[in-house]
Amino acid sequence: MRMIELISRKRDGYEHTTEELDYLVRGITDGSIPDYQLAAWCMAVYFQGMTPREARHLARKMAASGDQIDLSSIPGVKIDKHSTGGVGDKTSLVVAPMVAAAGVPVCKMSGRGLGHTGGTIDKLEAIPGYRTELPIAEFFQQVRTVGIGIVGQSGNLVPADQQLYALRDVTGTVESIPLIATSIMSKKLASGADGFVLDVKVGNGAFLNTQQEAERLAELMVAIGKRAGRQPVAVLSSMEQPLGRAIGNALEVREAIATLAGEGPADLKELSLVLGAQMLILAGAAADEETARRKLEAILTSGQALRFFEKWMEAQGGDPSITSHPERLPTATLVRKVLSNAGGYVSGWDTEALGLTAMRLGAGRERKNDPIDHGVGLIIEKKIGDRVVAGEAIAQVYARSEEQAVRAAQAIRSALRLSPLPPTPAPLILGYII
Repeated sequence: MRMIELISRKRDGYEHTTEELDYLVRGITDGSIPDYQLAAWCMAVYFQGMTPREARHLARKMAASGDQIDLSSIPGVKIDKHSTGGVGDKTSLVVAPMVAAAGVPVCKMSGRGLGHTGGTIDKLEAIPGYRTELPIAEFFQQVRTVGIGIVGQSGNLVPADQQLYALRDVTGTVESIPLIATSIMSKKLASGADGFVLDVKVGNGAFLNTQQEAERLAELMVAIGKRAGRQPVAVLSSMEQPLGRAIGNALEVREAIATLAGEGPADLKELSLVLGAQMLILAGAAADEETARRKLEAILTSGQALRFFEKWMEAQGGDPSITSHPERLPTATLVRKVLSNAGGYVSGWDTEALGLTAMRLGAGRERKNDPIDHGVGLIIEKKIGDRVVAGEAIAQVYARSEEQAVRAAQAIRSALRLSPLPPTPAPLILGYII
């Protein structure tokens, strides 16, 4: 078998056999297939797609290409949560302690951000002392005793996907739906959870802009999970504006803590309750969504979720006092208000542009090895539907220099869409795929 044959067959729209896909994953993992041929294959898939059978088999083979985590020694049903990537998405920091407080163990491996989307591990590294790398035995013991643990992905977890994703990122093929699905689900299968709640983002701040595309991705990921004997559910959520108000690592940690204390933005709280409820249902801790929501709302109101966050921090080396002293988180030295040049109602935001603005301040990375400045970022003061008066603050910029702040302010004003009449707000939750 030769790689040129696989490239040609996919270019011409043929379905790969299981033997061809096995050969492909072997060649990616051992380095015998050169990058230029893998890049050509990715482009062929981008244009021709893959069948559900191809995607299911590729995800399973990539999951088996490196380490696979066995969570069976941890009691209970283990449910993972994954987001396809958005701007201001800090739901894992809220959902994890909330669900753990409900008695469902949270044992999660998360990734870093790239481009305009943030990563959970980057946010956690903004917390003084927090250890994102733990020996696997210590990690499991922490989940058994505390009920919660989130670490970075193992260096040898799904190496085939690591190689393939790096090529997709530089060849314009990241947006391929079957390649997104196999990338995400190979990591989920290798991480060992019994079930997954998949938050599939839709809108101008997501990788997929239309609900039709997002539904295709969600259906494919759910099918891959079910065929592998797991329990998956996908939630389609809007990314037409940042989730919450904070964009940037330490700023997002602050907002997550405020939400756990009952003071956070309404959209962040709502999405956290929706995702958390689905996790409880999959774990058998609640019979239906209404029961699960009531349980989680009671956990938030009572302060249990915030106490679990503090226990989690203490167990994993983070400073638990940040819940009462958020000023101990990194903070940029320069804070500037961004004033609107005009009045009206916010009809929309260019959400990707806001994510890229935060990235250029240093909150994210354009290339995989770029350093992160945990103290910089944006606070968006106005959400879709809010009224704006000319000269009123629409955002705050946390920067390291006046030049950075000025550039960010210009980008924010350009990203704002105003209309003379109040718009009809779009729903936050767009649907479920089960």
